[in-house]
Amino acid sequence: MRVTNLRTVDGVDLAYRQWGDADGVPVVLLHGVGGDASTWDDMGPPLADGRTVYAYDARGHGDSARTPSYSFELMRDDLLGLLDALGFERADVVGHSMGGVVGYQFAAAHPDRVRRLVLEETPPPWPRDDVTVGPRPDGDLPYDWAVLTTVKSQVRTPDPSWPSLLPGLTTPTLVIAGGPRSQIPQDKIARMAALMPAATLVTIDAGHQVHTTRPADFLAAVVPFLTWNNGAAATTAGPRAG
Repeated sequence: MRVTNLRTVDGVDLAYRQWGDADGVPVVLLHGVGGDASTWDDMGPPLADGRTVYAYDARGHGDSARTPSYSFELMRDDLLGLLDALGFERADVVGHSMGGVVGYQFAAAHPDRVRRLVLEETPPPWPRDDVTVGPRPDGDLPYDWAVLTTVKSQVRTPDPSWPSLLPGLTTPTLVIAGGPRSQIPQDKIARMAALMPAATLVTIDAGHQVHTTRPADFLAAVVPFLTWNNGAAATTAGPRAG
């Protein structure tokens, strides 16, 4: 059963959904820019078999707070704050697109807080001339326009330090590429995976939205990866006491 809640993290209200209620390492799902936690609705129940799954609206998206500023670094810190607020020492993190960037930056900054990492169609940390922002659509949007422009700006011109994070990323990582139908350069996704010492690259020919376009294939890759040794890990990575 899905439960929608709200937690305040460093003054920012973050809306999240929850599936399952079991011991063990939780799974946190991070959506892409312009989306929200609902993009994971079909993934929550199957991933919650024997564990608890959380998906939250990133700042500036969905029911979470609109804030004066946005960046991947702020979203990385939001994830830390949410894990602390929920009382978990460690989690498995699954990030799509924007969420994948948040995921690998979080794992690099806090390697002790991530057991396993899945990066689905994650923009690699090198400059791209093909990332553009068109005019703002008319009417109300389900996200803050400023978050979209900021995220695309950082994807177009990443911080020069970001590539140096990859060789130190020792968290077991599954990198999922969407194949030639994706707008993300597939050769750069492969390059990114090759720089991570504990990464495995899998290509699912689905385009950018792998988990929504080919959900069965996505789960077939992700579930065994996250299930491996989950029970043993749970003895040292469960909820914080008190």
